[in-house]
Amino acid sequence: KTVHVNRLQSNQKGHPSERNTHLQPQISYNLITTIFPNSKLMDSYKTLEIVRKNTDSSVFHVVLNRPSQLNALSLDFFDEFPIALSSLDQNPDVAVIILSGAGKHFCSGIDLASLSSISAQSSSGGDRGRSSEGLRRRIKSMQAAITAVEECRKPVIAAVHGACIGGGVDLVTACDVRYCSEDAFFSIKEVDLAIVADLGTLQRLPRIVGHAKAMELALTARRFSGCEAKELGLVSQVFRSKSELDKGITMIAEGIAAKSPLAVTGTKAVLLRSREMSVEQGLDYVATWNSGMLISNDLNEAVSAQMMKRQPRFSKL
Repeated sequence: KTVHVNRLQSNQKGHPSERNTHLQPQISYNLITTIFPNSKLMDSYKTLEIVRKNTDSSVFHVVLNRPSQLNALSLDFFDEFPIALSSLDQNPDVAVIILSGAGKHFCSGIDLASLSSISAQSSSGGDRGRSSEGLRRRIKSMQAAITAVEECRKPVIAAVHGACIGGGVDLVTACDVRYCSEDAFFSIKEVDLAIVADLGTLQRLPRIVGHAKAMELALTARRFSGCEAKELGLVSQVFRSKSELDKGITMIAEGIAAKSPLAVTGTKAVLLRSREMSVEQGLDYVATWNSGMLISNDLNEAVSAQMMKRQPRFSKL
């Protein structure tokens, strides 16, 4: 059975005992996963599916869910994606997020109908300046949807199979870790559509594969394989099939989820901030971070578990 979280939350608002809004998301998620094992969460999204495959797991799946359109990124996606990530970020049951695509491909890029709609809207105004300002706001909003991956405290792992083109590359370069299957292929396709890629690939990819290689891939728009992606450092590992990809990533995600959530979210935050800093600035930043976060119940539990040779058990974040 599938339960809509939004409906449960809206039904709770009228009860005086449940007006403490910071408790509502936790109550809703716990209620759903207790009564409906393996339920699909937030099924009301048009372009996404949020799934918790195992009720004992803190690994959640965000699935691009337009397989008949090869998971092309529509305008609805750019509205829904940051909302979904924010919801998962605030849910204490979530420790790690896996991003994947339904059907035969991960993502075929931006939806061409949406691109045409944006172009038509920008051309219809009588004032070129106001039309351009509106287009800039639209682009900034779409950029923010992709950047939501980095703003999510929880690690986001990309699982790529089949095509990962254009906007799909924007998505995976924003993810914290990337894996793919042998059938995966990538292309920074924007120049073939007479577009300068503007959702993050040109900013993030050079940090991952190097400036020269990113320049070559972006200018030629050529297709490159999952194996080449691993050689470049874009993905960490290539699995032989999608089923092995799903199984392997789940094991990796569960391993991360078992670690201290304070340490995991802190490591992500420090690494992202350190990109913009010198080594000296980065060291100063992490010293300040740990002065506030180091002394914790998680540290005591980790030390105790090591000494007693048992698995640690950490509280939710």
